[in-house]
Amino acid sequence: MSSYILGIDVGTTSVKAVLLETGSRSVIASHTLPTASDIIDGTGLKAKEQHPGRIIDTLNRCIGSLPRGKLQHVAGIGLSGQMHGVLFWKGKDGSDWSNGDFFTTKDASQLITWEDGRCSSDFLSSLPQPESHLSVATGFGCATIFWYMRHRPEFLVDFTAAGTIQDYVVSMLCGLNGCVMTPQNAASWGFFNTSTNQWNMDILKDAGFPLHLLPRCVPSGGLAGQTRSDWHGVPAGTPVGAALGDFQCSVYSCMSASTDAVLNISTSAQLTFAMPANFTPPDCPQLASSISYVPYFKDSYLAVAASLNGGNVLATFVETLTAWLKELDVELSESCLYEKLIHCGLSQETSDLRVSPTLLGERHDPLRLGQIANISTTNLSLGHLTRALCRGVLDNITSMMPVERLQQAGIRRIVGSGSAVVRNQVLRQEVERAFPFAVEYGQNADSAVGVAMVISDWR
Repeated sequence: MSSYILGIDVGTTSVKAVLLETGSRSVIASHTLPTASDIIDGTGLKAKEQHPGRIIDTLNRCIGSLPRGKLQHVAGIGLSGQMHGVLFWKGKDGSDWSNGDFFTTKDASQLITWEDGRCSSDFLSSLPQPESHLSVATGFGCATIFWYMRHRPEFLVDFTAAGTIQDYVVSMLCGLNGCVMTPQNAASWGFFNTSTNQWNMDILKDAGFPLHLLPRCVPSGGLAGQTRSDWHGVPAGTPVGAALGDFQCSVYSCMSASTDAVLNISTSAQLTFAMPANFTPPDCPQLASSISYVPYFKDSYLAVAASLNGGNVLATFVETLTAWLKELDVELSESCLYEKLIHCGLSQETSDLRVSPTLLGERHDPLRLGQIANISTTNLSLGHLTRALCRGVLDNITSMMPVERLQQAGIRRIVGSGSAVVRNQVLRQEVERAFPFAVEYGQNADSAVGVAMVISDWR
């Protein structure tokens, strides 16, 4: 009888679940659903929050769509998800299992995501200096907790645990009273030293940080516990891995050689390659650097240019055009408009229009906003705009990690992945123009597959 690993990615806009057959390491079933969980910000704080109840409902529907007969033979569960963000809950009371073999949210806060903008540059500069090579940015878990400490301290009183959305799911599945977290997610929160794999406890304590909300760290690839009860047919007592970062799992699924670099363009964009085994990161944050070094597996690191601007920029373009059309009493769905824009872009092979698509700034340069240049009477068609916008996304990520840096690292191949790359042929064309290397697109380059592979390989 075959056994399977259930891999789950709780992303910014969707949930994906896959069943990986352990013997062949092949995906035999998968399902993806949009979460539609965004909460409209009416505060003017640049808040970016999501409703965890909708996310968990989507997760339940996603798992419920997989073959139940195969779920009964799951030998391990792995979860990855959107990094940096934070969700608060009340220990074991953070979920309700009374509805049957699945749980719903209970006594949990909204999810404050990685896109949250409430921590201004002035606020961040008022925080203590972390003992880490990674700087702290708005949307990072510890920065968000500091913001609540100073602006809404009463909010934190109600909760006993905190973690990313994927950490929350693991805690609820295992019936944990607190939260366990891997270095991959802890580093994305800030105030975590990846050399010692410990939080900056003394620095945080001196700043009055609520230390009881810090998760307990376990190794990336290690187990968090076992399922407390049956879950959509998955037996009680099934091992559950501690949650991992979606970025690292996406890389794990498609990086097959040290000479590979992985370009992922989904909601955001990342360009990364593996550092040598003996690499040690700097002692302190390199604030002006567009390249950071994030923990991978077995004390290794990835060099990454992590842009805030990727597929979300293209989505904003589509949303804006849709709103303009509506003002003109023209109705066209966003999905239909996106396909038409791609068609227009394919018919316009080049453009002298220049788009800098940094609508959200960048973590190393938060005040750098978007621009359009070289406008003329002949380059304002939708074809020109679509082509220039796609090229701008690539120009931005390659300005953060220049081709010369990749060549120095011995890179010979770019592995392209991510929903925006898969969907948008214009974007793929610009990827192939941006690099003097072979470009291949990983068939299974996604986080749900990657986390299943990790659990399968490390059992």
